[in-house]
Amino acid sequence: MTSDDLRRALADEGGSLRLRPLPTLAVSLLTELGAPPRLAAHLRAVHDVAAQLVDWLGDRCSGLDTPTLLLAAALHDIGKVRHPEELSGPGSSHEDGGYELLRARAVDERVAELVRDHGSWQRPDASLELLLVSLADAVWKDKRREDLEQLVVDRIGAATGQEPWQIFADLDEFLTAIGSRAVQRLAYQNQYGTR
Repeated sequence: MTSDDLRRALADEGGSLRLRPLPTLAVSLLTELGAPPRLAAHLRAVHDVAAQLVDWLGDRCSGLDTPTLLLAAALHDIGKVRHPEELSGPGSSHEDGGYELLRARAVDERVAELVRDHGSWQRPDASLELLLVSLADAVWKDKRREDLEQLVVDRIGAATGQEPWQIFADLDEFLTAIGSRAVQRLAYQNQYGTR
């Protein structure tokens, strides 16, 4: 049974934030699982930031798997349905829990792996998609991770041949702009309950 608050969190545009809707599969899964409304709101905020990152990248990285990246951003914390204590406290059990939950529902392996690995972006084989999901999950609340941002710069530079200093300057400016709306995104998320 879906709560009215969950329906509202999935449909709410976030006022002046104008959050993009989640992919249909994400909405279906969150509804089926009776996800806490605050989780749905969080996923909306992170998905929207990931979409902004994709828009910013534009055609620079032609090999980027945008649909997979955006679906993973929309589902990155879905394992918190199984580990609700991690909605308001630390923990990483939701990462494996999300992977298992998605694979049990035949969600694409690549999406499930990004969900599982979004906290493990330091791996040397981390894809640009994984780095961008992790970056969106940090910068939505204006948390800047210099080491993560440098990896993103390196991957974009390798894909485009653009000078790293220029990518860094452009990315820094863009992430600063995203971070400037963090208070509104946090307020949007926090208007919803954890049950």
